[in-house]
Amino acid sequence: MISASGLIKRYGPADNRCTVVDGVSFHLAPGTVFGLLGPNGAGKSTIIRMLTTLSRPDAGQCLIDGIDVAAQPMEIKKRIGVVPQENNLDRELSARENLMIYGMLHRVVHLPERISAALEVVSLWEKRDTVVSHFSGGMQRRLLIARALLTEPTVLFLDEPTIGLDPQIRRQLWDVIRKSRRAGRTVMLTTHYIEEAEALCDMIGIVVAGRMIALDSPENLRKIIGEYVIDFPDEYGNQIQIICRTREEAHEKARALPNGVTIRRSNLEDVFINLTGEKIE
Repeated sequence: MISASGLIKRYGPADNRCTVVDGVSFHLAPGTVFGLLGPNGAGKSTIIRMLTTLSRPDAGQCLIDGIDVAAQPMEIKKRIGVVPQENNLDRELSARENLMIYGMLHRVVHLPERISAALEVVSLWEKRDTVVSHFSGGMQRRLLIARALLTEPTVLFLDEPTIGLDPQIRRQLWDVIRKSRRAGRTVMLTTHYIEEAEALCDMIGIVVAGRMIALDSPENLRKIIGEYVIDFPDEYGNQIQIICRTREEAHEKARALPNGVTIRRSNLEDVFINLTGEKIE
């Protein structure tokens, strides 16, 4: 379980502080995959940093499994696994050596068995003795996830886990994340890829300028704006959209429009544009 209440984080000098997280609150049941969706600079990574003991909130409270993150950081670290944005693997060591060092530092019991299990989850067992510098970017991201799983955390945090990866490799990492959910873990990830959030998440939080402007399941977020979208070109070739509550409403409106009309289900990008007035970048 993860609970955040009124999180605020500011940076800068006392006379000119910038608020990067502004009153964010949410509650996640165990076994939920929760996605923070928003543009770069929205405050997603700062929220993750506060929940993973790397940054103290200026106000508000974070709880994981009922434990206060700021008050008991060492206890929290025993319960979480973190996959950071930056790749901090030792590229001169093999996959197994990277995990061995990490496991020894964290006093992981039955370490050889844990390493084997973690590498199997991310489909890297056959590459266990390969030096990390010979890995592709996608393989290195998978190894970061394996490292985070070594301590058998109840909560897994992933900060932009697929950033910069091509679509095929991105989907391989999605499979790894789904395996964690099936194992009963709560997973929290940040992303600015709309399709990633739709594919993986049970709950979505949309963050803009440090504020959580929407929080619900993908299905309920689509219902906020309407479940169907009419796409059609205007006389200048610009793409126009009309959002409709029901299929019947969409078909009725489409009959009055010129040729070239398509009707589709709404998606999270439609929700984001409708709520913020801009596309996610």
